Amino acid sequence: MLRVLIVDDQALMRAGFRALLDAEDDLDVVGEAADGSAGVELAVRHVPHVVLLDVQMPVMDGIEATRRITADRRLAAVRVVILTNYGLDEYVFDALRAGASGFLLKDSEPTELIRAIHVAAGGDALLSPAVTRRLIGEYVSRPAGNDSALDPLTQREREALTLVAHGLNNAEIAARMAISPFTVRTHVANTLAKLGARDRAQLVVAAYESGLVSPREAAGGAWA
Repeated sequence: MLRVLIVDDQALMRAGFRALLDAEDDLDVVGEAADGSAGVELAVRHVPHVVLLDVQMPVMDGIEATRRITADRRLAAVRVVILTNYGLDEYVFDALRAGASGFLLKDSEPTELIRAIHVAAGGDALLSPAVTRRLIGEYVSRPAGNDSALDPLTQREREALTLVAHGLNNAEIAARMAISPFTVRTHVANTLAKLGARDRAQLVVAAYESGLVSPREAAGGAWA
């Protein structure tokens, strides 16, 4: 069973999410909160696999709540999925920078929400990739040739990181680099460890912030 925590200041929205998730045999809603502060407290109490977290809430917004959850060692395995009404909301990127695994539009299809929870719990990829990629292309500025943060990476790890940042999954990266999926997983795992990243979402952020991948390049290619 995947444990899910719902944090949203709209009672009707929380009720809708709970009804949808309760209908799934492998999902268990362990709690609800109406603001970020209460959400952090419930996360510590229940240690869910995934927190569905609204961006704009009273008392504590979703960005600060994300930052506190991802900084708490007791919650190292918890994944945050940001919920938003707007696909190109600058706050969403701030949440990704704070450690969120991705985000989902509130008007997404129910099947997308269910899939998002499973993807986030597995730490495999960004959520709502088409929209997330446009968002990153819109709000990340390429630093002027400063990629020192990537110095610990080998050349092959840099290649794998570039492809992760373009939205390719492990099988696609393996085909592109002419290596086995197992070797790809090793490269990605090593890159996560060397960069201190929680998951692939943070690898994408690192690739943009270091200048390894530019918004213009991504917007014209696999990010489109």
